[in-house]
Amino acid sequence: MVLADIEIHTGWMMRRYLEQERIPDFEKLSSEDRKKAVKIERDKDLIRIAGLKTEKQLREAKKNYKKTELYAHLTRSERIEFLKELCDLIGAWGESRLFAYAIYKEALKGRSHRFTPYEHAFFQVLWKFERFLRDESTGKMGLLVHDNNETVSKRITEMMYAFHKHGTLFGKIQKIIETPLFVDSSLTGMVQIADLCAYAIRRFCENGETELFNRIHPRVHRKGFKVLGLTHYTGKKSSCSCKICQP
Repeated sequence: MVLADIEIHTGWMMRRYLEQERIPDFEKLSSEDRKKAVKIERDKDLIRIAGLKTEKQLREAKKNYKKTELYAHLTRSERIEFLKELCDLIGAWGESRLFAYAIYKEALKGRSHRFTPYEHAFFQVLWKFERFLRDESTGKMGLLVHDNNETVSKRITEMMYAFHKHGTLFGKIQKIIETPLFVDSSLTGMVQIADLCAYAIRRFCENGETELFNRIHPRVHRKGFKVLGLTHYTGKKSSCSCKICQP
């Protein structure tokens, strides 16, 4: 039971597929038999939803099944094990560096902010990367690659134009060229890897889950013993005792 040449979408892989749980001895079936059995159960669900639910609910069910179709032959424990192994590989990439900024959205309420939480996080990751490139003193320049999200692509591009032209609150952008390249994540493996890292960090910050997070944590950018590549913004520095917030 393998996954090859398909998009690794962590959020969809981590979900429970209730139709699998209705199939007797699902884990004992062959890969092909699992696919057939899941399709039968999903077809039943769609017929039931078409008769009892709204058109919107039917579209949502079809979308959910389409997104998880490529993983339907794997049990949830097998999918989780796959993601754990992938995180172990990421954690072992000695020359890679991980940058992330996790925001507790409630911490921004009631305050005057120039950016939305997403834009604020984007700026913070951008600046962490800029500082890393400066500190390296190798003369190398950086380029941003972003998942092609129509909801944010125009605004993010506008932000980068402004940063290059006018600078930022922290200073000028000197080491990052151009505006982000927006790519289809289904065709770009490294964006899928970034998605996995983002998922692991979010689940750690929201729920304290360490199963994936601890595996990628070694790749967070550090300078000496000081962690510079990862921030957990809660609005109150003393209110969080998680691994990220503690010195």
